[in-house]
Amino acid sequence: CIAHPRVLRVVALSGGYSREEANRRLARQRGMIASFSRALVEGITAQLSDAGFDETMDTSIQGIFEASRS
Repeated sequence: CIAHPRVLRVVALSGGYSREEANRRLARQRGMIASFSRALVEGITAQLSDAGFDETMDTSIQGIFEASRS
């Protein structure tokens, strides 16, 4: 129970959902933060340029961060 006085946060896993869906679900849950390692690297491939890698990671991190702020 997240409302327990000894609980600060509960960590959520992405559960196999796409990053977008996992972020949507996480954003609806107050007091939860993400542990989305698989969702974090969604879209990362060896063919990405350095700039493409940076952009993909920035987008992933920002989306997961925003969803965790609820």
